[in-house]
Amino acid sequence: MEPKKNPKADLNKDIGLYFAIGLVIALLAIYIGIEHKTYDPDEAFIGMMNVDEELDEEIPITEQLQTQPPPPPPAAPEVIEVVEDEEEVEETVVDDTESDQDEVVEDVEDVEVEEEFEDVDVPFAVIEDVPIFPGCEGVAKSQRRACFQEKIQKHIRKNFRYPEIAQEMGVQGRVYVNFVIQKDGSIGNIRMRSPDKNLGKEARRIIDKLPKMTPGKQRGRAVRVPFSIPITFKLQ
Repeated sequence: MEPKKNPKADLNKDIGLYFAIGLVIALLAIYIGIEHKTYDPDEAFIGMMNVDEELDEEIPITEQLQTQPPPPPPAAPEVIEVVEDEEEVEETVVDDTESDQDEVVEDVEDVEVEEEFEDVDVPFAVIEDVPIFPGCEGVAKSQRRACFQEKIQKHIRKNFRYPEIAQEMGVQGRVYVNFVIQKDGSIGNIRMRSPDKNLGKEARRIIDKLPKMTPGKQRGRAVRVPFSIPITFKLQ
């Protein structure tokens, strides 16, 4: 039996092509609809300005008004009258002090210039002539420094007494004593650094018992000599 339809009239033959064309047309219409923009006629020219008109605008020149009158001219200087001095001034004549070749110059005796000496303290370590502790007078000058220190240590051992209250409390330590041997050989300006007031009191008592000495000398003059020594308090 022969088919009733014409094979050329089959609509399903190109259905895929027609679908693709329709899809492209639809996507193109959607894209144009999204990208298309509309503008308000009243807002289309906002922000524009005519530059030529602004450049051609003429700025009027203003004149500065003078609110205050000009200052008056300065007054003419006073005429100074010169008056001649009628009083005669006696001229002072200075004699010539230059000597002639024939003039004999007498010898002038040498003038002794007293050297200025500053009254300063000279440390025991650098003084020229150290203070002399009683008993060191017959020692050579080069040995007097060692003799002085030996006598000081002997004096401390001889007069040393441990404070009873410090012993009971178990206090011990080292007291650093500083004093000055004055120009007359006496002891003064005693200062100390102590861990306990009782130990410091005993150290001061020992230093107060130091005898008067022969003062130290610098350039032949008596000077004050600072000296420092530690005193150790240690329980047995």
